[in-house]
Amino acid sequence: MKKIDLHMHTVPTISDGHFDFSLEKLKEYVKSAELDAIAITNHDFFDLEQFRKIDSELDCVIFPGIEINLTTGHLLLISENQNLEEFKIKTQGVTDKIKNTGDSISVDELITIFGDLNKYLLIPHYEKKPAISRSTLSKIIKYISAGEVDSPKKFIRLAKDNKEITPVIFSDVRIREGIKKFPTKHTYVDCGKITLKSLKHSLRDKNKVALSRTEGNSLFQIFDDGQKLSTGLNIILGARSSGKTETLTQINKDCENVKYIPQFSLVQRDDANYEKEFNEDIARKKSVFADKHLTPFKKVLDEILNIDIRINERKTDEYLSTLLKSADEAEKRDAFSKSALFNETNFEVTKDNGLSELIGAVRKLIDNIEYRGIIDKHIEVSHLKSLAIELIELLWDKAYERKKKVWVNDIVKDVKGKLHLRTSATQVKDIDLYTVMMENEKVSKFNQIAKLLQTEKIIFQENIQEFKVICKQRAFNGAGEILRVSGQRAGFSDAYKEYDFPYKYLIALKENGAWTPSEFYKYFACIEYEILNKDGFKVSGGERSEFRLLQEIKDAQNFDYLLIDEPESSFDNIFLKSEANQMLKQIAKTMPVVVVTHNSTVGASINADYVVYTSKEIEGNNIIYRRYSGHPSDTDLRSTDGKSISNFHVTMNALEAGEDAYLDRREGYENIKN
Repeated sequence: MKKIDLHMHTVPTISDGHFDFSLEKLKEYVKSAELDAIAITNHDFFDLEQFRKIDSELDCVIFPGIEINLTTGHLLLISENQNLEEFKIKTQGVTDKIKNTGDSISVDELITIFGDLNKYLLIPHYEKKPAISRSTLSKIIKYISAGEVDSPKKFIRLAKDNKEITPVIFSDVRIREGIKKFPTKHTYVDCGKITLKSLKHSLRDKNKVALSRTEGNSLFQIFDDGQKLSTGLNIILGARSSGKTETLTQINKDCENVKYIPQFSLVQRDDANYEKEFNEDIARKKSVFADKHLTPFKKVLDEILNIDIRINERKTDEYLSTLLKSADEAEKRDAFSKSALFNETNFEVTKDNGLSELIGAVRKLIDNIEYRGIIDKHIEVSHLKSLAIELIELLWDKAYERKKKVWVNDIVKDVKGKLHLRTSATQVKDIDLYTVMMENEKVSKFNQIAKLLQTEKIIFQENIQEFKVICKQRAFNGAGEILRVSGQRAGFSDAYKEYDFPYKYLIALKENGAWTPSEFYKYFACIEYEILNKDGFKVSGGERSEFRLLQEIKDAQNFDYLLIDEPESSFDNIFLKSEANQMLKQIAKTMPVVVVTHNSTVGASINADYVVYTSKEIEGNNIIYRRYSGHPSDTDLRSTDGKSISNFHVTMNALEAGEDAYLDRREGYENIKN
């Protein structure tokens, strides 16, 4: 297996912060990391003179390359170490086009500059920001050998998915003066002599790519001293002040997107602050669920907010009375009242919301990245663009027609007003009966929807081990409940009298004037968020801590690493074994989990994949902090500097207070049992 790092920077460009390159540090990095091959991939720039100097000083295989700002993300383009002048000329074509922050080139420009892309090794940012979009990737997928990721979690996920491209993980390091820690992100490739062709061949085969030299994808390097961890579940053992927590702190500092649960952070404290924090967290989650659940209702309410049935009824009465009176006066009409415009009705002017939404839907199809492949399989983008253009032109035509109608309506209104001044005849009042009918129907539907919203039912339910999270809707039981939800000082007593009649209740809220209309949707239904124990009761003080730990572990799915420092400090063994251990084992199937412990329930019963033992040792006049590691089944644990220690004695001393204490306790248990 060859160890490679094909992504590093030696020249600061507009895409980097300033740094001073150090050739000596690069040599030190390559030697200490035992790299077999590297690639120099500066942002949109290739320094031929510097590359030749680097090539002459290093013993490993070195490839020339460039990291290109494509339209939707970054792409590593790596060449064979030959014809460097020609490669320099081509990369200059990229440099000339990308002169300012935010500049990029298209795939077509990429092909124009470099010609046949088969000559190069192409590795896009795949599960790493800024990632190449799926639509851009589809245009060059036949040239792609692998995709760069930024964590072991993503590497493992892609490696297991046959539909995904081969993952690789590189340092993306700036080799600079004063660098104290070297990166640990490397990829191992199974190939013979390292050439661009052999790398391309090997990278296309997932079975030939791994995170470690001998352990495949089960281990990965975490520290620059060579220390490894499992991509699954790790436990860290050791005496007090031996470096356990410091190890976690270093992982948290060196890695990105880490979920770290410090010791005692979730323990129940003997003060009101803990309960306050817990209730505030519940309130936040309740608010999120309420907004999510009530958002569709808010759209309905916004439609109704400006409808006034009373005004519509008054307009209808006026229209009917003036129509009847005008009919009675038909024989008495004069020249002014007989004119065509005297009782003319206005053009109906409506907005083309449906057409606008249709244009928006077509634009979504054009712009969509996630499902680009499926969309393109059925509809060509050019056809979608033609459809969008035709719909937009139609929208413009309709907008022009609407302006003409508004203009004509203004003229008619002006003429009708002047005619009315010159006659005593009754003029029929204007009314849009269709709009009146539609608004009455909308109010009726609003009442139905609001009553359904007030019907008690569970809207969300989730089990987290033996705890149950329930969110439900129901009607408010009084004005006081609405007041608490609103956070207002003004009481809701008067408005609440109409609560059983949603539209009347809405009118009462509007007429009060003390409340913001944009918040009205929250005052129609009560949203409850509860956490229940296995018996169906609200959680007690101690159960709150247990639930928070389980929730923190569950939330870690959104991160790339999970670190927990001595959970036994806050919880009893039965809970740890039956609840916490199960969740940790489950989440460790998808990401690296590291648990510091001195408790046998966590340390032994959890059946970890890898063990790290921290030791504080005295050598002469010096104190040495050393880490030993290995699999739980190994006889000895070994340090990165070649020392070993008995795994049995480590386990007994760290988890059982020594073998003698363990045997005494075991004998005592047997006596009790018998």
